[in-house]
Amino acid sequence: MFQPDLLKGKRILVTGGGTGLGRSMTHRFLELGANVVICGRREDVLKQTVDELAKETGGEIEAVGCDVRIPDAVEAMMDTIWAKRPLDILVNNAAGQILAQTHKLSTRAIDAVLGIVLHGSAYCTVAAGRRWIDAGLRDRVVMSILTVSSLTGAPFTVPSSMAKAGVLAMTKSLAVEWGPKGIRTCAIVPGPFPTEGAWSRLMPKERGGNEELVKTIPLRRVGEHEELANLAAFLVSDGAAYINGDAVVIDGGKMLQSGGGGASTQAMLDWTDEQWEALRPKRK
Repeated sequence: MFQPDLLKGKRILVTGGGTGLGRSMTHRFLELGANVVICGRREDVLKQTVDELAKETGGEIEAVGCDVRIPDAVEAMMDTIWAKRPLDILVNNAAGQILAQTHKLSTRAIDAVLGIVLHGSAYCTVAAGRRWIDAGLRDRVVMSILTVSSLTGAPFTVPSSMAKAGVLAMTKSLAVEWGPKGIRTCAIVPGPFPTEGAWSRLMPKERGGNEELVKTIPLRRVGEHEELANLAAFLVSDGAAYINGDAVVIDGGKMLQSGGGGASTQAMLDWTDEQWEALRPKRK
């Protein structure tokens, strides 16, 4: 689909790059010649991903442990990265999600999601942007991974919807503020792309699992990770250099069919307390 050297020479940081969509994007970036840094909180997972992807792609990949919720940790990570070579591209992918009745959420749960998604994205973006601007570096990209709920809202995932909407606002705002400085921003709005972690939490059997979900998608299937990874590779490449401030939806038409992010959770409005209790993780 792309020239094998599409991203040759590009240095990319993917937050939350050890698993899920972050890992898939990292794999594709490496295949296309990029040097990729991944970060996350679980260093054992990062090491495993680095070892596996280096072997699979032959690409140049490294990892830096970082909790993006902590400003000092983000600054230290950026210093470590810049000590070798400045970034060309930042991918804000780290995310947290809780499926729950909003009135029963603790403040700690709300803060956990906002901390990873909203604060983490802002800390990483500002830390990278400041370094680029101070050094007069141009042709840089910040790409963020959003959710359909950032455009429509959605019940039972309110903290994530709020946080992702904030990242969308940041994307649009910085497109104007930083565009003249040679930094462009963009975002991807994925529909259903199964991942091992989030899928078990957000699509449990109580919601009908995969079978019921595909009925809400005009293409009658969920997304393939390769499809999203290819879109990501294009958006951060020089070929997309005139795309600035936009968020590209890739959801098989789901948002159009459902008429909004909440339609697929409509049945949950009538769930009993027993059904909600069955969804709660059991404490060991």
